[in-house]
Amino acid sequence: MENSTQIFGIRAVIEAINANKAIDKVFIQKGLKGELSHELESLIRKEGINTSYVPVEKLNRLTKNNHQGVVAQISPIAFYNIEDLVLNVNESGKTPLFLLLDQLSDVRNFGAIIRTAECTGVDGIIIQKSGSAPVNGDTIKTSAGAVFKIPICKVDHIKDAMFYLQASGIKVIAATEKTDNTLYDVSFKEPCAIIMGSEGRGINPSVLKLVDAKAKLPLLGEIESLNVSVACGAFLYEAIRQRM
Repeated sequence: MENSTQIFGIRAVIEAINANKAIDKVFIQKGLKGELSHELESLIRKEGINTSYVPVEKLNRLTKNNHQGVVAQISPIAFYNIEDLVLNVNESGKTPLFLLLDQLSDVRNFGAIIRTAECTGVDGIIIQKSGSAPVNGDTIKTSAGAVFKIPICKVDHIKDAMFYLQASGIKVIAATEKTDNTLYDVSFKEPCAIIMGSEGRGINPSVLKLVDAKAKLPLLGEIESLNVSVACGAFLYEAIRQRM
């Protein structure tokens, strides 16, 4: 069965995945057993879909229907293909500006970043299938509807997107404190993609090794970091300032 935001029931979720529904996350009851549940879990692993194993009480709060131990959240948007997006932007004649989010998990931060990205003319946001915040009601509300106005891509791994962007002549710039360069020392004038890390960990070290440039925000107070959505806004507006 399905409504505008959820699918519930093991067989229904399996069929939705096989039909390429844009599923953000699947909640599975802890200890769920049976041939169908094993089939579902194998399919989820194959597709790299976000999964949480939760008590039955959590599922009961998500839906009052007969969920059979499984509830899936559907994305309200269709996700773009990164190859098509990059090709379209390159053919448009504008200087590409993309945003990569390395497993950013808070939906409100995600929504705030989407809103700023739309306001600054970002050509697309790229997220990883696993470990990333879903596009749900909170995301839509925080983005002030911008989620419907900017392309969002999902990739198996953020590294895949980086390799493709770099092969397409797009420089990847990491927003990280692990550098001596501030964002004012780095050029954003050429085709580029800015990568932001998760709220707690920042950018994955293995991802950080692959970037073309690193930049940090100067912090003059005693607090050692900014909220990721605020930091992202500072980076995007510096890119716009340089390009104007």
